[in-house]
Amino acid sequence: MSQNTFAENSNAWPFVEARALIKHLNGKAPEKGYVLFETGYGPSGLPHIGTFGEVARTTMVRHAFQQLSDLPTKLFAFSDDMDGLRKVPDNIPNKDMVSEHLGKPLTKIPDPFGTHESFGHHNNARLQAFLDDFGFEYEFKSSTDYYNGGLFDEMLLKVLVEYDKIINVVLPTLGDERRATYSPFLPICPKTGVVLQVPIIERDIDAGTIVYEEADGAKIETPVTGGHCKLQWKADWGMRWAGLDVNYEMSGKDLIDSVKLSSKICRILGHTPPQNLTYELFNDENGEKISKSRGNGLAVEEWLRYAPPESLSLFMYQKPKTAKRLFFDIIPRNVDDYLAHLANYEKLEDSKKIDNPVWHIHQGNPPHEEAHLSYNILLNLASVCHTEDKAVLWHFIGRYRPGATPENAPILDKLVEYAINYYRDFVRPAKQYRQASDAEKVALEDLAKTLQTLPAGSEGADIQTEVYEVGKRHNFENLKDWFKALYEILLGQSQGPRMGSFIALYGIDETVALIGRALAGEDLSA
Repeated sequence: MSQNTFAENSNAWPFVEARALIKHLNGKAPEKGYVLFETGYGPSGLPHIGTFGEVARTTMVRHAFQQLSDLPTKLFAFSDDMDGLRKVPDNIPNKDMVSEHLGKPLTKIPDPFGTHESFGHHNNARLQAFLDDFGFEYEFKSSTDYYNGGLFDEMLLKVLVEYDKIINVVLPTLGDERRATYSPFLPICPKTGVVLQVPIIERDIDAGTIVYEEADGAKIETPVTGGHCKLQWKADWGMRWAGLDVNYEMSGKDLIDSVKLSSKICRILGHTPPQNLTYELFNDENGEKISKSRGNGLAVEEWLRYAPPESLSLFMYQKPKTAKRLFFDIIPRNVDDYLAHLANYEKLEDSKKIDNPVWHIHQGNPPHEEAHLSYNILLNLASVCHTEDKAVLWHFIGRYRPGATPENAPILDKLVEYAINYYRDFVRPAKQYRQASDAEKVALEDLAKTLQTLPAGSEGADIQTEVYEVGKRHNFENLKDWFKALYEILLGQSQGPRMGSFIALYGIDETVALIGRALAGEDLSA
């Protein structure tokens, strides 16, 4: 069977989305000649993992679509940088300076970081640099460029023509106070540069202008084109879908009602709204929604300090319609899950490979490398060795996996770097060793003697069996308590690796010596 046939039968969610999009298009190319995927970015705060996730997931759907259809595709990463800044983000420098420009478009606010011509340009650059590092194929688009360059003019004039229809769609969703002042058009004040939310008192369709009243009673006439106005964001979203003929865009659960409203506006403007996937939102470790302005989520740079980018892609791939917590403690598990999927890929039948997450993460071409070790094992190796030196860890790795070197195992070598960073920042500060109880001391003495009877080079599985047997001999009611004791006494933590694999890596003699130090009451944190 061909890969195309596998794709047609796959239940992986990107293929489910791709088949729905083909149906949405009736299998035909749009008039513009290509199928347009879009992701939106609000640059009022620094780029965060949620923004990346939208691009990564959309890219997965786009790639799946390309397996099922020969229609050309494009991906636009669209920045809403014409929006007026409503509040100063918590996680930026020079907040007082930024506060003086509240209400202005993001691309008209000085850059608090001092590196770009505006705050909007700075955040756009941060986004693009990150997406480029990941190798995403996309075209960056700026709302400022489209409004000021006249690229939305034709559609803005349509909004003016269909003003009443759009108003009638939006007003029922607003409170009484907001209804009194609502207009889809937001004039840019020529005096202050602020994006104004003011009532529109006159419209001139032939002239393409609106008239609004300033606070001092002065009536100002302004064109709706050429960057003199922008649209309220729900109207803006629907107008953009119509103006660009967007065919696919996903969005968070918090925007379900906005998608419905913007879709109605898009239809009023004579276009079909895009196929949409609603994904669940990320929460922080306290279960609170992640916010760009609050900065309570992980920055993309933070994840990449501790883990390979592919592990982040896996986090995004898994169950997009299920709410997930996004904080530092989830990183090791995601790395090990990624490594497990990667190791399993070559063992799968061809028909099953396309359902493996790494097929989607690597655009159908996952890498292959022998000598993988789990991230948790490396963390615990760094922990018990009390080292941040790669060479020390590679000494143990080379003995455990003869022939593996940093040169011929680059994935593993990079993983060692990530593990050292994570150990330094999270594991070492939290380590808390405890002394063994009398009963535990007896069990540890037995474990040390048992390990000394094993032949050199014993496999992790064989060692694990012996560790189990020691726990059973000493009547631990729950063997989990035995392993927890080993972790707390020998590693200074409540959870840990599969002990057999860890002992095989660290070494039987070294483990016996470690047990001896613990029994002697030595400080294992030194």
